[in-house]
Amino acid sequence: MFDFHNRHILISGGTSGIGRAIALAFQTSGAQVTVTGLNAAEIDTFYADTNTSTGPRINAIQLDVQDAPAIAKLATQLTELDILVNCAGMILRGGAEFDPIKFQQVIDVNLHGTLRLCTAFRPHLAASHGSIINVASMLSFFGSGFAPAYSASKGAIAQLTKSLAIAWATEGIRVNAIAPGWIVTPLTQPLVDSPERSQTIIDRTPLKRWGEPQDVTGAVQFLCSPAAAFITGVILPIDGGYSAA
Repeated sequence: MFDFHNRHILISGGTSGIGRAIALAFQTSGAQVTVTGLNAAEIDTFYADTNTSTGPRINAIQLDVQDAPAIAKLATQLTELDILVNCAGMILRGGAEFDPIKFQQVIDVNLHGTLRLCTAFRPHLAASHGSIINVASMLSFFGSGFAPAYSASKGAIAQLTKSLAIAWATEGIRVNAIAPGWIVTPLTQPLVDSPERSQTIIDRTPLKRWGEPQDVTGAVQFLCSPAAAFITGVILPIDGGYSAA
């Protein structure tokens, strides 16, 4: 649907789930794509599971978004960038996020990690008049009694997106966010595998199914395309109508 030839894309957390689907969509559209994973095992799994024969090779590298010096080093290595997609994130289950130390860890990865990458690549994106896509969540709008840190971080991502959109508009950088609903990913697999929890989610969702990572990619590409040239500061739900019900 979109042509991204000669465009350079960086996707943090792009080795699995939604990030991987976005990477493959951009690759199919002709872009030069770099994805990051937390460790070597994620990189190896990505290359083993990903067929890159249909477009330019996707470059997968190891990066911890909590490591500011590593991000700065990457910014010097990637001399061109048109699109930054911040997908790296984490959630802790079983009440772990109520522990202040664990709460801080989730905030640091999900929120501070996003800000670190945005600021490190701001000069690149200003030079290209590029786009940033942050990954918020339906929990940007709702609270969560099970994942307070994740919910707080995603609420903050929404406000960070709006703030950067205002601050950097004069540099030609557009900043938007997607807010996925219940998408089948490694993070949500425990809920998918629970018949009771899964059915509760399906019953609440007007489209009556879980989303797939591929359901997210078209919206991301649209927001990064010339068709969205007058769109910035938007938090776009992709949730099958869950937030409307």
